[in-house]
Amino acid sequence: MKALKIALLAGALTLSTGFAPDWMNTVAETDAGHLIGNPQAATKVAEYISYTCGHCADFARSGDPQLKIGYVRGGKVSVEIRHLLRDPIDLTAAMLAHCGPPAKFPLNHAALMLAQDKWLPIAAKATPAQQQRWSNTDRAAARRAIAADLDFYQLMEARGYRTAELDRCMADPAMETKLVKASRDDTVRLGLKGTPSFSINGQLLENVHRWPQLQQALDAKVSAKP
Repeated sequence: MKALKIALLAGALTLSTGFAPDWMNTVAETDAGHLIGNPQAATKVAEYISYTCGHCADFARSGDPQLKIGYVRGGKVSVEIRHLLRDPIDLTAAMLAHCGPPAKFPLNHAALMLAQDKWLPIAAKATPAQQQRWSNTDRAAARRAIAADLDFYQLMEARGYRTAELDRCMADPAMETKLVKASRDDTVRLGLKGTPSFSINGQLLENVHRWPQLQQALDAKVSAKP
């Protein structure tokens, strides 16, 4: 119902102003991800990403801008970003990306992805003491340690967040449960084997992990629409 209201409002805006809406600015939270674009788009892309995946960072740099500008903006395609969690760092980053209202997610996501080349090498060289803090049975404390050691606090504070707000997001048990469950369910449901992976209208694209491959599949789907 909420998605329908958004689409109807945009349609009314188009009729009254003569200008089509820029769907890149429409963001809605889904069960465990974020949908960017027209919720009534005929072609629905889902990205399954991991923040610790180098190829995902490559796609964030080269693919996401082209996908949004070339396909999502006009309203014929929407993109949902979902999380395939590989480790505690992934979960920490995902919980931070989800911190705040849905409208903040796209730039939170981009900030974490585009800074991966700075924080991932730190993670790769983690000392035994750091690894011990990251495996704390108090999972909120473990995430705070990860965020501190990998400069996630600094990254997100540059986005306008306060430390206390970030700590609350990382300590949210409902968010943790939702993200972990969705990651497991998506992996089993689609047979996900790597990241980034993509589906179009719920159908997994086999062996498609880069923008040129996704663009080819997307063009074939969009051009086939009446």
